[in-house]
Amino acid sequence: MATGSVLPSTAQVAADKPAARTSTPSMSSAPVTLNFVNADIEAVTRAISAMINRQIMVDPRVKGSMTVYSERAMPPREAYQNYLSALRGMGFSVVDSAGLLKVVPEADAKLQTGVVSVGPVDQRADLVITQIFRLSHENPNNLVAVLRPLISPNNTINANPGNGSLVITDYADNLARIAKIIAALDQPASTDIEVIPLKHAVAADLATLVQRLGEGGAGGVAALVPGGGAGSATVMVDTRSNALIIRAQNPARLAAMRALIQRLDQPGAAGPAGSIHVVALKNADAARLATVLRAAFAAGSSGGGSGLSGSTATGGGSLGGSPAAPTSQSSPSNTGAGSSAATTPVAASAQPSTGGFIQADAATNSLIISAPEPLYLQIRAVIDRLDERRAQVYIESMIVEVSGDDTAELGFQWLGALGSEGRAVQNLPSTKSPGIISINSGLASNNLTLGEGLNLGLLRTVNGVASLSAILRMLQTKGNTNVVSTPNMITLDNEEAKIVVGENVPFITGQFTSTGTSTNNPFQTIERKDVGITLRIRPQIGEGGAIRMQIYQEQSSVKDTTAAGTSNAGPSTTKRSIEGTVTVDDGQVLALGGLIEDNYSTTTSKVPLLGDLPWVGALFRNESRTRKRTNLMVFLRPVVLRDTASTQKLSLDRYDLMRGQQKDAQPNTSVLLPINEAPVLPPMREPAAPSSPPPLSPAPPPTPSPGN
Repeated sequence: MATGSVLPSTAQVAADKPAARTSTPSMSSAPVTLNFVNADIEAVTRAISAMINRQIMVDPRVKGSMTVYSERAMPPREAYQNYLSALRGMGFSVVDSAGLLKVVPEADAKLQTGVVSVGPVDQRADLVITQIFRLSHENPNNLVAVLRPLISPNNTINANPGNGSLVITDYADNLARIAKIIAALDQPASTDIEVIPLKHAVAADLATLVQRLGEGGAGGVAALVPGGGAGSATVMVDTRSNALIIRAQNPARLAAMRALIQRLDQPGAAGPAGSIHVVALKNADAARLATVLRAAFAAGSSGGGSGLSGSTATGGGSLGGSPAAPTSQSSPSNTGAGSSAATTPVAASAQPSTGGFIQADAATNSLIISAPEPLYLQIRAVIDRLDERRAQVYIESMIVEVSGDDTAELGFQWLGALGSEGRAVQNLPSTKSPGIISINSGLASNNLTLGEGLNLGLLRTVNGVASLSAILRMLQTKGNTNVVSTPNMITLDNEEAKIVVGENVPFITGQFTSTGTSTNNPFQTIERKDVGITLRIRPQIGEGGAIRMQIYQEQSSVKDTTAAGTSNAGPSTTKRSIEGTVTVDDGQVLALGGLIEDNYSTTTSKVPLLGDLPWVGALFRNESRTRKRTNLMVFLRPVVLRDTASTQKLSLDRYDLMRGQQKDAQPNTSVLLPINEAPVLPPMREPAAPSSPPPLSPAPPPTPSPGN
């Protein structure tokens, strides 16, 4: 038979003394000896309850026998902990719910515990409690994966990223161990910010080298510091004070980087060669920047006065101007078709800059600066501010021209003869050919030709010849023209872009012909000019996102010179142009102009006096009315592309658009026609490395050997 007893060693446990309800059990100081072998859990629980002067409730689902014994006397606290350990081994736990101790299955302990602790872990032995850990530096989601294996399977761990805390329900002794792990892991990711001013070196030049060494390259700072390869350091440049701003992963790496900077921050070589510096530019144009710098530092430079006197910055000027020709040009809107505004190059080739203490090498896009160290540091600070990557502007344009021609004609013509021979003729001509005389001439030769519209005639026979004596003509014509052009372009901020879509038409500018017995060879001089759609835009991005654009738009076409009778003078052209400066927000649509032409004309041919009679006068007159309407609208939508991702996204979108149109334009499969495929762009693939561009065409298949 299983027996169990609690034997007092030096004093009897006062089981009948009421215990105060505190958060921890109130125990007597008399040592006890435990001797429970295969005893019922409820019986052992009642004995432990009397020993610690606390009521312990046993859940009905808790069943079985347990063994708890000791070879020597022990304090009641140790005996209580042995009891808790025995319950934990059987899959049961003790929870404290509002001061009442309860023995429940371990799976339900996390739901019934009433102890929630914030701050230091309360030492409660094998009690299941809920502990809240507040983190100062580490992300709580990162610690969940680390701590989950250390927590009992039946207990929980949850992260609250909102306030950076962890909520863990587990045994109190295990939570004490987890608290030490969290304290060791919850450390700042990097050191405080360190500002290191430089005395001799340029911060922009030194930052790249220090950053590369701090990332753990071969022989770098990270390789010299134990544990330094865990992450990279952050190095930034303060051009105003010529200082480096550093944040490292740990103090050891920060000290190593500080020592490296001190070793690199040394004065340059002495002598004349030490005052010559070569600065390679990343984005700016060397020739233009050299002119700007010479003008900016002319007053403070003593050695470059003679070289700076004749240098001027390349101005923007008019939109049609060329950077190579600073003289003013005539406005593009005042020139003829195919004017210089449509044919002038956007930018001339950069030429080497000479003279002064700042020179430009256009071949390598570099600046050569001859200046002492203090002046060079000032110039370099300005270069770093100006040599920044400029944003790009993608301009979507839509040029819409809608025109309509309406013509209406109503007239009555008659033809009569006077005298016995019928030689005297009265005729009222029509405004539209053919007239009644032409119709009768064709009728006599069996070639009747009537004009357009409704023709009602009165036919009679004179001397055996049939002819029209009167004809009523009614005609109405309508013509509509709808032209839509969508030229799109992309350009750098404050750089001009031009697109021309049209024809290159020859114009005769001079000729020479031989006269008499002259033996000179005749010749003609011809100048070809662009006729079509020309769009020139120079955008400038403002600080608030507004885009200021200088715009010149021209639409010209060649007229039909055959009807005008001026074919010997060469072709004639029509021209419509818009020029101006506007401001529009990023991504917004702007409507320009609207060149509207609405012409109305009427032509009346009548017999004097008779054509003015009411009602009857309509028999003696012809009337024609014409109305022409022309409407030209230009819509622009600029989009700022500030980084590589936005530019790549736009390019891929247009690439997929063209590829889709090519796939839709594939010919129908035909057995008789052997060509059943049209060219299609290959699908765009991601680049293999960040530095390599995306392939635009697939690799050719390998050529099979003759033996295969």
